[in-house]
Amino acid sequence: MAGEMILLILVLFPMTMAVITYVVGSQTKGGSSVLAIAAGGMEFVLMAGAVLALGRGDLYVPQVCGMGLHFTLEGFRWVYGLTAAFMWMMTLLFSKEYMAHENHKERYFFFQLMTLGAVMGVFLSSDLFTTFIFFEIMSFTSYVWVAQEETEEALQAAGTYLAVAVIGGLVLLMGLFLLYELLGTLEMSSLLLAAENCENKSGLYIAGVCALVGFGAKAGAFPLHIWLPKAHPVAPAPASALLSGILTKSGVFGILAVSCNIFLQDKSWGMLLFILGLLTMFGGALLAIFSVDLKRTLACSSMSQIGFILAGAGMSCILEEGRGLAVRGTFLHMLNHSLIKLVLFMIAGVVVMNLHKLNLNEIQGYGRRKPFLKFTFLAGALGIAGIPMFNGYVSKTLLHESILEGRMLFWEAGNSSAAAFFQFSEWIFLISGGMTAAYMTKLYVSIFVEENKSLAVQREYDEKRRYLGIPGKLAIGGSAVILLVLGFFPNLVTDRIADLSHEFMNFSGEVHKVSYFGLENLKGAFISLLIGVIIYILMLKFLTEGGRGKRQYKDCWPKWFDLEYLIYRPLLLKILPFFFGVIFRVLDSMVDGIVLFLRKTVYRDRKIPHELSEGSVFTHSLGGCMDFMRSLKRRILKRPVPEHEISYAHKLAMQREKIMETNTIIRRSLSFGLLLFYVGLVFTLIYLTWRSFFF
Repeated sequence: MAGEMILLILVLFPMTMAVITYVVGSQTKGGSSVLAIAAGGMEFVLMAGAVLALGRGDLYVPQVCGMGLHFTLEGFRWVYGLTAAFMWMMTLLFSKEYMAHENHKERYFFFQLMTLGAVMGVFLSSDLFTTFIFFEIMSFTSYVWVAQEETEEALQAAGTYLAVAVIGGLVLLMGLFLLYELLGTLEMSSLLLAAENCENKSGLYIAGVCALVGFGAKAGAFPLHIWLPKAHPVAPAPASALLSGILTKSGVFGILAVSCNIFLQDKSWGMLLFILGLLTMFGGALLAIFSVDLKRTLACSSMSQIGFILAGAGMSCILEEGRGLAVRGTFLHMLNHSLIKLVLFMIAGVVVMNLHKLNLNEIQGYGRRKPFLKFTFLAGALGIAGIPMFNGYVSKTLLHESILEGRMLFWEAGNSSAAAFFQFSEWIFLISGGMTAAYMTKLYVSIFVEENKSLAVQREYDEKRRYLGIPGKLAIGGSAVILLVLGFFPNLVTDRIADLSHEFMNFSGEVHKVSYFGLENLKGAFISLLIGVIIYILMLKFLTEGGRGKRQYKDCWPKWFDLEYLIYRPLLLKILPFFFGVIFRVLDSMVDGIVLFLRKTVYRDRKIPHELSEGSVFTHSLGGCMDFMRSLKRRILKRPVPEHEISYAHKLAMQREKIMETNTIIRRSLSFGLLLFYVGLVFTLIYLTWRSFFF
């Protein structure tokens, strides 16, 4: 038990250091950055120590949020715990220079460390309730990253991010309620057996879709991706690296936890994930093709790569026993994308730190004389494009192979339509990979090859030698080296890392050895690269103006085609309020009509023979007595009657009217609240009746 306490320390240590960092930083200049870097480094050491000393373990913390907190440590969590700690260590190291001249540094480092603790809570969680708690903490703490600059654009993007996170969290919570009711547990290790014994399969699908919406919102899956292209450009670059590399993977972690336990070998669920992955990978790549903003392009690229991961997760359900390549490809592409975006976003941070610009037409030619940036960016670009000898090629090869296996599976089963669909899906996969190569080529050529349109600006760029300090170079260079190691030694290093994912993803079968550099696999990479060359040539023809040295990148994506303003905001702020407003007005009028009908018929009012003009019998009687006493007092004291004297009967009648009006307002408000409660209760009863009849 004492050894397992390190799991709780891994979660609480960064949060404790966040408070200390904020207090010290507010008192000393530069103290927050030094403490934050030390905390990030210590967290990495603690995580590495937990892996080496503990290996695996479980911890239950009772009486927290009702159900307690459950943590565990095994292969998948080793890798992502170490990856998260490493990425935080590197981004905090880079942040020292990046945030040197920015405002609210103490706040930035405080929420960096708070989010680190929440992320560790997510990846170390062993039940979905614990995952949900830290998932929501992570959403609120990372909101501050997006709003850090406090510009109008940043606050608007932060609002969108928070709205998606909150709505997604509510839907996720609904799904967890349903899962707990159906399965009686949220423990990941118990979900598989409980799901197999559950007879209410349609209920499981409803709960699964709710969980998919909640986790998919954070992952940036289509059509819940709307926050991603807006949040990354406005957030500080180190935070963007973590938003893209880690926070989106926390959403994928939740999707995998549901898919590999509740819907293991479920073809219907697998097809849902696979189609969602195709839409996300193609849509994100298309957005990146049209983007002319460096960080926005990388953000859209993140959306596209999440699509590749979701497609692999779908194939791991579809292929049943032969899903080994899909399982390994999904896990490795998660890892590869995290590390690649760490490098690329930090390099984007170097550009922002020196130029305070992101538009490709303005930063054109900035890196021509900066070999360190040129080669590290190239490592990330080639990796994410899936070029052989770089890490992204390994995971994309496994994902491609799994799609080919899916096509063969359905072809051998005689399902030609399904086989044709996977043939079509393979081309979507290859085209999306080609688009990735095209937009990364656009970024690389624009920043590191082409010259700026202004010779004076280009001369200024070329002469600037001190653009990055030693800590920043260590952070970027150290991260880039890992990309090369994972790509150069796939069988020796990468495959062994992939083995660690099997337990979490409930895979125990055999996996045939993949010849990564065999002609068949190289053929797929070559086709994708050839498609990328064609797309890049078309981009130069239709999305740019001018020739070499005077090239201007055009922003051709229609502004009106924004799902947030085209669909979500009108739906949530106009259509749904109007729709439900009409319904409740009709219900309110219906109740008034029924009351009026009853008063005119069954409860018809009776006429009062001597109805008072105001007040009641009580106020009239009491007021009359008080008026008589006042009149008697005046006669005894021989005082004159005031000119505008008001009778006590009238005063009491007015006071009674005020009390009645207040009571009426209270009754109406209470009635409206009870009416809403009644409507919700009716729907609940309908649902329970439906379940009792059909299940």
